[in-house]
Amino acid sequence: MTLLYAVWEGSWWVYVILFLAPDISFAGYLAGPRAGAIIYNAAHNYMGPMAMMTTGFALSQPLVLSIAMIWLAHIGIDRALGYGLKYSAGFGFSHLGQIGRGRI
Repeated sequence: MTLLYAVWEGSWWVYVILFLAPDISFAGYLAGPRAGAIIYNAAHNYMGPMAMMTTGFALSQPLVLSIAMIWLAHIGIDRALGYGLKYSAGFGFSHLGQIGRGRI
């Protein structure tokens, strides 16, 4: 998605500012592991950015498309680094396996 964003010639300032925005969902863990997992997973699954991309195409809105591409790039890089969707057992437990020091 980052390569597509470059080909799209989107603003790199927008990319830099918004790339880490989905990680604000970490704050959900302040309400506990179950709420944290729900909020984190809502910000880190593909349904939101794909709906946004579809809307951007339908309405011919370049900014909406740019935001969707940045969001998809964030999720893809998270997955490549092993940060998957979270289980309510805690932040270190994801659908890609356990992350952090206690990794098996």
